[in-house]
Amino acid sequence: MTGKPTHLVVMGVAGCGKSTVGAAVAERLGAEFLDGDSLHPQANIDKMAVGTPLNDADRAPWLAENGRRFSTSDAALVIACSALKRAYRDIIREGDPTVAFVHLHGTRELLTERMNNRPGHFMPTSLLDSQLATLEHLQSDEDGVMVDIQNPVDLIVDRTAEFLLGAQGDDTQDTAARFPVDLKAAPFNLDDAAVQWVESTIGTMSLEEKIGQLFINHNNDYSPEYLDEVLEKYHVGGMRYRPGPSGAVQEHIRYAQSKTRIPLLVASNPEMGGAGSCDDGTFVSTHLQAGSHPDKGIARQMGRVAGVETAALGCNWAFAPIVDIHYNWRNTVISTRAFGNTPEIVVERAKEYFDGVSESPTVCAMKHFPGDGIDERDQHVVTSYNTLGYEEWNRTYGHVYREMIGHGVQSIMVGHIGAPEVSRHFRPGMTDPEIRPATLAPELLQDLLRGELGFNGLVLTDASLMVGLTQAVKRRDLVPATIAAGCDMFLFFRNPEEDFQFMLDGYKSGVITEERLHDALRRILGIKASLGLHTASRESLVPSADALSVIGSEAHKAVAAEIADKTVTLVKDTANNLPIRPETHKRIRLYGISGGADFTRADPLAYLDTVKEELEAAGFSVDVFKTAEQRSAAGETGMNFMRVLSEEATADYAERYDAAFVFANVKGFAQEAAIRIKWSSPMAAEIPWYATEVPTVFVSLNQPNHLIDVPMVKTAIHAHAGTREAIRATIHKIQGNSEFQGTFNDNVFCDSFDTRL
Repeated sequence: MTGKPTHLVVMGVAGCGKSTVGAAVAERLGAEFLDGDSLHPQANIDKMAVGTPLNDADRAPWLAENGRRFSTSDAALVIACSALKRAYRDIIREGDPTVAFVHLHGTRELLTERMNNRPGHFMPTSLLDSQLATLEHLQSDEDGVMVDIQNPVDLIVDRTAEFLLGAQGDDTQDTAARFPVDLKAAPFNLDDAAVQWVESTIGTMSLEEKIGQLFINHNNDYSPEYLDEVLEKYHVGGMRYRPGPSGAVQEHIRYAQSKTRIPLLVASNPEMGGAGSCDDGTFVSTHLQAGSHPDKGIARQMGRVAGVETAALGCNWAFAPIVDIHYNWRNTVISTRAFGNTPEIVVERAKEYFDGVSESPTVCAMKHFPGDGIDERDQHVVTSYNTLGYEEWNRTYGHVYREMIGHGVQSIMVGHIGAPEVSRHFRPGMTDPEIRPATLAPELLQDLLRGELGFNGLVLTDASLMVGLTQAVKRRDLVPATIAAGCDMFLFFRNPEEDFQFMLDGYKSGVITEERLHDALRRILGIKASLGLHTASRESLVPSADALSVIGSEAHKAVAAEIADKTVTLVKDTANNLPIRPETHKRIRLYGISGGADFTRADPLAYLDTVKEELEAAGFSVDVFKTAEQRSAAGETGMNFMRVLSEEATADYAERYDAAFVFANVKGFAQEAAIRIKWSSPMAAEIPWYATEVPTVFVSLNQPNHLIDVPMVKTAIHAHAGTREAIRATIHKIQGNSEFQGTFNDNVFCDSFDTRL
């Protein structure tokens, strides 16, 4: 893209800074500047002054006048004009088809703040929502660029100039040259002393130390000897440990921080609160659970507990929140890990989670850019794709990322997810074989994330062992290519010695330029300085052992129990089976369904003991179904699925049992492209054939999509978790002892009519 016209509209809603930016751009270009508001007829100004939105008839002559000014100008001209709709911009182009547009985008909060700080303007704040509702983003056939207003005016002008000069779409320009980090701006906000620490630290580093800072190690061993090698030989910039008992994890982190010359970023994966960060952390809720009740504060509580418990361990970096949108019900890698299936719920709850974590000394990495939830496949085992067009991506995932960047998120984890149509927006003519996962796609990391979205923070890859990345190119090429494309840190070695050498070779061969390397280092050290790691004593980087008392505390368990009670969800009860009480339905046949053992190696049916205990404590008599495999393991001979079925499915079933409860805890990702119920055998006896015999209640403790496999059940409940708190709350509600409060979206019905029956 070269030869951009010098007729330019700076567009956007009220409060975005059109006049300020337009004047600055005009000065840079040596162009005339005109504020489009001055072209409004008095009747329009009078309507807006009293809070009355303009209609299209009001706007038409005003827009035509903007176009006429361009058509009669032989010189460079910049006009600030809202130009919110495509149709409005078309009217301007009728005057001059060469006009280009710069769309100044900002969050509602920032726009409101700016409008409140400009007293005397005729446009009241009350009209902002009307303008945001009217706004239509630039479409792929429109000549223009979107720039985020959270950036300083000088940077906005720089990016506008790059657009006009044709820098956009130029693969030969280094990321650092096009989008250099500003350590004094958000999300770093460093003072002069901190910036000086960053620069002086880089100046004292050897080449090997610089290369090492790009890596985040997965610590697979708690021994000092292991850590000594990782830190002394590979000089890593960050680490994520293998979960274990909180005391062992904390001591592991303490030792690591004591041995490294430059303080470490220590990451955790607190997607569910404190659980997952250590074995004894508190499970608060899943992301979906936090989006399944009107109380948005649930997400904040989850984030708060996550921050408190991980900080007690010595962690300072949360690989959360997850800001994917669960559009495709068949996608099971984020089915419980997304807040919902709309951008609005994701933005609302992700901000709450971020605010909760931010109460502790922790930075966040939201994930997985450019967005999971369209493809049903799992990037752990295959490259997946976000196939939305550019405009639709902007309205959905783009909206989420703009809002979260504006909210202050410090880092972004990039998924091994391709976005073909978005890539082609920036690289017209890109062929199918040229499409790469975002971790290797400069058009997504540079033009989109750094350019249009204006992200100034740190970018890291998702785990580099995922096949979504490793299938793309040879390992020796992909390691440095991720940094060259625009990532700042590389998550996990496959083989430390090999990967370190691949990165070093990539620098020496010029794949990673000196400028790109130093820009990445500034962002890495900038995040560390923003946490105050550069001024903290080594002893204070990790709390004392006494701090571990908050992990799994009674107070945090009470939070989890309250959330479990709020979020247990009745999806359907079309046969009016509920309530089911011991007084009326004493004898319960209990079935357990799991996806089998996953990579955690935990007993997949261990939760069933808790279910049985809670049912018996409520007064039920419980008989647990055993599969042929379980009965054989217990010593019975001659067992096979036909024998089990013939014994289970008899005419006297309703005489033996008063009701059947099915508790499914189907977990697992990273091993299959998608997860569904896997029955114990062909025509398995646990499949709910018995729904026609006795009242049958199906309870999912994890996945929301099971109705596609058990549409015959008339009562379905989503409890979200296999914790005792969630199981107990579910059994209370089955008995009618408390109300169901949870909510659900239509994904639970899996696009099939029979699931609603």
